[in-house]
Amino acid sequence: MTGARVLSGIQPSGVQHLGNYFGALRQFILLQEGNRASYFMADLHSLTSIRDAKLRRELTRGVALDFLALGVDPTRSILYRQSDLPEVTELAWILTTVTPMGLLQRCVSYKDKLEAGHSPDHGLFAYPVLQAADILIWRADLVPVGQDQKQHLEVTRDIAVKFNLTYREVFALPEPYILEDVAVVPGSDGRKMSKSYGNTIEMFAPEKALRKQVMGIVTDSKGVDEPKDPDSSTIIALYALLAKPEERAALADAFRRGGTGYGDAKKALYEKVLAYFAEARERRRALEADADTVEDVLRDGAARARAAVAELMDDVRAAAGVGRPA
Repeated sequence: MTGARVLSGIQPSGVQHLGNYFGALRQFILLQEGNRASYFMADLHSLTSIRDAKLRRELTRGVALDFLALGVDPTRSILYRQSDLPEVTELAWILTTVTPMGLLQRCVSYKDKLEAGHSPDHGLFAYPVLQAADILIWRADLVPVGQDQKQHLEVTRDIAVKFNLTYREVFALPEPYILEDVAVVPGSDGRKMSKSYGNTIEMFAPEKALRKQVMGIVTDSKGVDEPKDPDSSTIIALYALLAKPEERAALADAFRRGGTGYGDAKKALYEKVLAYFAEARERRRALEADADTVEDVLRDGAARARAAVAELMDDVRAAAGVGRPA
């Protein structure tokens, strides 16, 4: 895949962790090689779950820092805040007027909230329309998604078809780019790593906090000298993501032989996390101390984003008969 318009967004709902990175972020960032990539912090989407304005700003800036520290190059790609692109909310409203209620009622995220006993607000109900606007406004060729996120893109395609049939052909239908090489990353309790489970290991946490997260990994009660099963070990599973194959094999063999305690293995994992993310951690520290540079990047990204979507929005307005006539 080369030369494609690729779009990736992250909702600033919490601190990024190893599960986010190996589950999606790493692949998102690799897609900027040879493609026209745009990355955004979905702060408007976070309005459905976070009511604290100060926290939202902190988390949004945190995602920007993460993107930049992990390798997004703002000279090759576009990095912007979703709320700095007002055209996306304009497009979302226009798309809302052609989106069937039934389509939104069938969305898994909405149904899950209902079944859990929540009373979703309109923002959550209409969430897929804003998501469609995020994608369609870029005329994105490919949208990287995990296997469990395919429905989001299918809804976007359905909404695009409804607009095209209602007015005229404006939107091309984006194709999913299924992220095959993604890891299901175990958390410190063995379940899938997730903020909602409170079992995350955060690659940008201060060293003391990071060490506490790693040392808190749940294990069985086997002693130092007892053989251990590497295939069922959360420590080994996480170590394998960060280490060379021969390093992973050596630690696994040490588990099978006995003589290696879980404490020593956790220390090895902690050191490997620090080593793997050493450059990114240093870049993030430098960026965090330079607020002006980060805001300059986002300001430039917003300007480039608005220029990039202007033609599409002119086509949408002309087709729908809104705005100043051409």
